[in-house]
Amino acid sequence: MQRIAIVDPTESTRESLRTLLLGVDFVWLEAECARYEYFYDVINQSMPDLAIVALDADKNRALQMIGQLAVDYPRLPILTISHDHQALLQSLQKGAKYFLTHPVGLEDMLSALRRALGDASHSDGSSSGSSSGQLGVAPRQSGAAIMVAVLGSRGGVGTTTLAVNLAATLACEPGNGVALVDLDLALGDADIALEVNGIENISIADLARNIERLDMNFLRRALVKHEATGLAILRHPLEIMEMGVIHEGHVERILNLLKISYSHLVLDLSKSLLPTDLMAMRMSDVILLTAQLELSSLRNVVRLIHCMGSEEGLAEKVRVVVNRVGAESIEEGISLKKAEEVIGKPIFWQIPNDTKPLIAARVAGAPLIKHSPKCRAQLAIAGLAHALSGKAGTGSSAELKTKRGFGLFGRR
Repeated sequence: MQRIAIVDPTESTRESLRTLLLGVDFVWLEAECARYEYFYDVINQSMPDLAIVALDADKNRALQMIGQLAVDYPRLPILTISHDHQALLQSLQKGAKYFLTHPVGLEDMLSALRRALGDASHSDGSSSGSSSGQLGVAPRQSGAAIMVAVLGSRGGVGTTTLAVNLAATLACEPGNGVALVDLDLALGDADIALEVNGIENISIADLARNIERLDMNFLRRALVKHEATGLAILRHPLEIMEMGVIHEGHVERILNLLKISYSHLVLDLSKSLLPTDLMAMRMSDVILLTAQLELSSLRNVVRLIHCMGSEEGLAEKVRVVVNRVGAESIEEGISLKKAEEVIGKPIFWQIPNDTKPLIAARVAGAPLIKHSPKCRAQLAIAGLAHALSGKAGTGSSAELKTKRGFGLFGRR
């Protein structure tokens, strides 16, 4: 996802340009400005991958500003738009690299964006920004983030517990930036499983209501931080009735923006296969389908995989994680081998039954990695985190019982 900043003092044409850009799935409108004299500061603060300047409101002021940007940010691609061919020529002389003539159609815009952003990414083998270091690219480039969706085969199998502890474990790894998104819109409780203090009661519903002006600053205000791990959490709607304002397009835009700044995204899905859940699964690299060794759970695993098979590429992302292995009251005599025969898919990971530390951590509002880092369940989750990140397992007894080697893009 490439970030764009635009300036156009004319509200009607600025609105048209915004609408056009919102229809392009590989760019994000990071900032927009209504005054040429303020645009330099906007660039300095937002550090976009491309600047778009509409010239017609005040050609002379716009050209002066382009000249200044070209000097101070020599690697910033500038695309200009105007009715005036002479003005476009002058903008190229001032330092702009690309131009479009009004009225701008979608195909012309797509072509210009691909050319401008493609050229910028290959310039000097990098896109590190200006020589002064003020201009840079997004901390995480498009496709760099690993996105993991966690789906339950039914309620009560430990989906949120797995999502929360996996996210917290990933967040404790040096160099990782991790966000947990609670997409159980009606009854989510990820923010209860981890005790967090949010000064502002902003949830995903507030982001959906303000999607047209959503930028990274607004998104950061909505994320609450778990201080002990550094994990960022985007909460479910505070009121159940608010879930109706959120649709799959909102989820797509929010996740695309999060991918810019985080190395890992963990998505705690609902049990209802809502359109928002389906969008999250489409965007994810892997879907962890959480189950237990009991008949109703395994039956739903089969049903869910069959359902996802109707959409190309979705079922192939599924990795089955069996939770609470060793709990005799749950297993009903079903072995792992039998479970694999039933679901027609290998078990990707096992998490042992470890009730006492899990309950104690939940009561404390702390993740296992901080509350009971050496318990069997946490060792298994740490191994899962390493597998998803493409790292070697730790070799704990819990991990040695799993199907190791089936990494994120490995055997299915």
